[in-house]
Order: sequence, then structure tokens, then C-alpha cells
Amino acid sequence: MPWSHSNLPPFTNGNDSKKFKGDVRSPGVPSRVVHVRKLPNDINEAEVISLGLPFGKVTNLLMLKGKNQAFLELNSEECAQTMVSYYSSVTPVIRNHPIYMQYSNHKELKTDNSPNQVRAQAALQAVNALHGGGMASMAIPTDASSLAGAPAQSPVLRVIVENLFYPVTLDVLHQIFSKFGTVLKIITFTKNNQFQALIQYADAMTAQHAKLSLDGQNIYNACCTLRISFSKLTSLNVKYNNDKSRDYTRPDLPTADSQQSLDHQTMAAAAFSAPGIISASPFGGPHSFPHTFAIQQAGLSVPGIPGALASLGMGHGGMAAAAAAAASRLGLSGLTATGGHNVLLVSNLNPETVTPHCLFILFGVYGDVMRVKILFNKKENALVQMSDGTQAQLAMSHLNGQRLHGRAMRVTLSKHTTVQLPREGHEDQGLTKDYGNSPLHRFKKPGSKNYSNIFPPSATLHLSNIPPSVMEDDLKRLFASSGATVKAFKFFQKDRKMALIQMGSVEEAIECLIEFHNHDLGENHHLRVSFSKSTI
Repeated sequence: MPWSHSNLPPFTNGNDSKKFKGDVRSPGVPSRVVHVRKLPNDINEAEVISLGLPFGKVTNLLMLKGKNQAFLELNSEECAQTMVSYYSSVTPVIRNHPIYMQYSNHKELKTDNSPNQVRAQAALQAVNALHGGGMASMAIPTDASSLAGAPAQSPVLRVIVENLFYPVTLDVLHQIFSKFGTVLKIITFTKNNQFQALIQYADAMTAQHAKLSLDGQNIYNACCTLRISFSKLTSLNVKYNNDKSRDYTRPDLPTADSQQSLDHQTMAAAAFSAPGIISASPFGGPHSFPHTFAIQQAGLSVPGIPGALASLGMGHGGMAAAAAAAASRLGLSGLTATGGHNVLLVSNLNPETVTPHCLFILFGVYGDVMRVKILFNKKENALVQMSDGTQAQLAMSHLNGQRLHGRAMRVTLSKHTTVQLPREGHEDQGLTKDYGNSPLHRFKKPGSKNYSNIFPPSATLHLSNIPPSVMEDDLKRLFASSGATVKAFKFFQKDRKMALIQMGSVEEAIECLIEFHNHDLGENHHLRVSFSKSTI
């Protein structure tokens, strides 16, 4: 039976348990009030508010500490829908407690002046003073302002990524931090063996909002933890737009070579004589709140919204779509990066054409595929075992809904923890393959540059390992031989071993990648094919 939440008449003192009656109505009707339950005993107001912050302004809060519950009112029903949709797939975890939420039957909260409400209102005022602008001059009680973090000093944030199990790129940071406002500039560098970044917003208030929401969060499940403080710098001087630094206000800057951006690194290092990191977030600690804000760099394909995570909780059109895309691509929370749900169920395949090899090559773009099993009695379904849970989530987020051999694949996490090989003497017509020792795995080396070149399927393919004797026409003929249309082709100016080739559609590009990745071009050169973020 579905769990249904309380029906507190007009919200009087919410801790009065006599008034807390079960409600028979189904909680599925959208409302801008979200009912949050299963909170840890020592939860504070700022932590509950932080659950709603990424999705819009939190306009009211009712804490039911005795029942480990809270009601959170957002400024619009649409923001609440985005929040509920997002958290339905990505269960937030605070201090090892999974938190659950659903719509309240109440359309708004009416709160009174009881002592527990005064504290909730003070916390809300503190957050609104920082994010809303209009309330900045209010006198805020000291304890409430400390809940919301230190006052903003600079529009520039200093970000350290701890527990760097997977590489983090400048584009990943841009996508995550754009959710809170326009990012003007980013400089990344390594100092004291730690990956760090300087991120400049248009104003200090936006920087404060991002810091409050993201400090202590993990980019990937259980690793790549963000530690955020304010930089002493108030503006960044970016000389080159490349994979280490970018000025989004100056697309005309030269790319130069990544090595040449060392002068920013020196400048950045000099700015960091300040001790320590300002206030850890309420979620502090590497095991806290392990849901992922952005796995890898692109992949939320919401039309017309650049870096679609930026639309999460911002703007109107596409907001729910962005949340749904985020929820589907982020999969379940609480998985460690090295285990957990690493088997995918792939359905709606074309049983006439699908093979374990084609799934191995395609899913291998997003992680190392260990085993593939096409189901004997239902050949439109297959199980794909990735080497870990993060790779499984990456593959699911990028490939769910993509077309292969004329059908839109559906990719979900499987309940299986491993793909079983057929027993000795049992023939399964070659439907199960073990790729554990395959030389074609792209991510065997920790820190491989392949990690930073993971992009969603696109019509443009990146080709590498091309021998000098192979010409443009040779490659165009090769790709056209599959029946696909070649729309454009371009060798890289600086490195003729690499090229871009644009196919007639994303589906054609997917099929060409499967067919021609590892194709023997002669002279002991096997072609490497991946999806490109660029177009020709």
C-alpha cells in the first residue's frame, strides 16, 4: 500500500503529534509543498533547506523533528515537480540515512510562532538573505547565519577535488557550477598533488549559493568530493581557452598549448596562501550525500538548453525534462565507484542483428565491458556487465533511448550483480561472451586520457591512430561502405593521425563506431573511433 503522509489541519505547531493523523489520499498530486521523511535525528534546518536549494527558492519550512520529517515549500509547483522527479531516482543520503520525499496534500504551509518554527524561519531568512538579494539588510540571528555559511567575500570560488578516483575535467566543473548561475571563467591546475580549480561567477551572491549547495558533495558516487572556499582573488585573468582554462566571455582567446597556461597556475598558487577551507557543508565527509550532480561532461540532451544541468531548477521550458534526464542518467545513489550495480539490462534491441560484439564495442565507449549475455528466449534483451557501478551509470545515461539497428534501446540497471557464463558443456549459441581480458578495453589505465573524452553519441566521430598512407578518400569510402552517408571529413591540423568524420545521423554514427572501431588500416594500425563533442 502506498505510504501516505500526514494531514495537519492548517499548520499549527507541527510537533504536536496528536494532530499528526494519517491521510488516505494518494500523495501523487503535484504541490509546491514537498513532504520529506526518514530524516536523521540530528538533522538541522540548513540541511533540509539545502535539499531544495538546487531546484528553486525555498519559501517556507516546517520541521517535525520528533517524527524525523519535514515539509519544504518551494516558490512554484514546477520547482517542486523538478525536485520530486529528480530525487525519485537519485535518493539523497544524509549521514548514511536515505531520505524519501513526495508531494504534500497541502498547497502551501501556514506556520506559527512556536519555538521550533522560529528557528526554521531564521534559517530560511539567512538563506534568502544570501540568495534572494531583497532580504540582505535584515538582522539575522547569529546561529542562523552560521547555518548558511560564511558571508560571501568574492565571486571567485576555490575548489579542491578530494578522493579523485575518476578524472574531473573543466567541462564537468562548468556543467555542475552552471546550475547555480552563469560561470564566467574557470582555471584548473594541480597543486600539492590535488586537482584544484578557480571558478568565477558574475557576483559574490551566486558564488555563495553554489558554495552552500555543493561544498562536501561528490561528483561521482562516493568519490571526487568538492571542497569549496572563497578565493582571495576577485577576478581571474585567463589567457587561453583550452582544457585547463576558459574565459566564457571571450570565445576569441587563442587555445595555445595546455602547458603554456602554467603562468595562471603560478598566479593561482600565489593567491592560495590563505589557510584552510571555509566551513564544510552540513553534509560534510566523503560518505555523505553521495548522489551525483553530474557524471561526466555532457549528455543531458535537452534541446536549446546549453549544458542542460544548468536548467535544473532554473527557467521554465525543459526544466522537468532536465530533471528527468538527470535522474535517468544518474541512476541510483549510494553505489560506490568500485562496485554495486554494474550490470545493465538493455531491452528493445533488434533480435535479427544484435550480437554480443556490437554491445561490447558500443558500451565500451563508456567503460570496460566484462561480459555480455543476449537472453536465449528473449533476444531483444541483453545483460551488459561493466567493470564498476560508475561506468554502468555513465553508459546508461548516454545510451538509454539511443537508436541501434532501427530501434530505440532502453537501458536500466539490472537486479543481477554479475552475468553468469554458461556451464561446461552447455552451448548457448554464442549469446554469452566474456570480455574480461579483451585488449580493446579503453579504461584499463588509471587516469587514461580516454576518461576526459567521454561524450554522448553524436553524428560526428573522432578517429585516431590513422597511418600516414591512409588518405581522406580512403576513410570516406570505408565509412560509406556500411551504407551510411558521409557528410563531412577533416584531418586535425596539428596531428594527421586524427580526424573528424560526420555521418548523416547519430544512429549511423553509432553503427559506424561499432563496425569500424579497431578496423585494421594496415601498417599495424587499428583505427580508434569515439564520439566527438565537436562538429565539422
